Amino acid sequence: MADLPSFVSCPAHVRAVDFGHVLVLIDYATGGVRCLLPAASISWHRAARTGRSDSMSPALAHRLVALGLLAPAPAAAPWSAPVNADPAPPSWGSTEHPAGTSHPSRTPLTATLGAAVGLSVAFTATRLGGMRGLINLLDTAASTCRRPATPAQVNAAVLAVRRAGWYAPGRTACLEESAAAVLLLAGRHRAVRWCHGVASDPVRLHAWVQTEDGAHAAEPPSTRAYTPVLTIGGRHQHHP
Repeated sequence: MADLPSFVSCPAHVRAVDFGHVLVLIDYATGGVRCLLPAASISWHRAARTGRSDSMSPALAHRLVALGLLAPAPAAAPWSAPVNADPAPPSWGSTEHPAGTSHPSRTPLTATLGAAVGLSVAFTATRLGGMRGLINLLDTAASTCRRPATPAQVNAAVLAVRRAGWYAPGRTACLEESAAAVLLLAGRHRAVRWCHGVASDPVRLHAWVQTEDGAHAAEPPSTRAYTPVLTIGGRHQHHP
């Protein structure tokens, strides 16, 4: 086992979210997610205050460094504390969530074709560059926007993407759908906020879009259970 550096820090592309019963680490360079149970979570908090690797067990420190969730540092310095999130009420597996698919409603052909292009670009960026590639793409798109999109425009873009995704041969989950909606609106220089967040019980991730003032677009009420961890675009941009 390699020598453990005396000082460590949390890389800018890693975000930590503390639900109390679990600390979720999201690596926005690789898209990887790791969960630390309470004992390990306490060690993470202690290391965040001290910047020292001996604030946690050697095995845990070695593992986090190997995964890229911690990095050697030249000196002891604190890093940002995890985002505190409200835990979901204990469900013991009894919470029900709607599931299934439904045929999306018709949307204008030009919007659907534009959405199909957006999906293709998002799909390619993710496959070639991973999560970091997608973030760079969304950053570039956000920089071209001049005016905020209205709620109606954001909602129409999301529905057009879902319509196009119904016929797409590749994966069209929330990550690709939300990114394609941003690209579709950016083609009209309309600004929107892209969000990526996490919820607990069970730990799960979700990506969605909002208007600049925080209104959700074509999202179910369950989306409010997610704590935004990374946002791109608009006045509230916050990302590595």
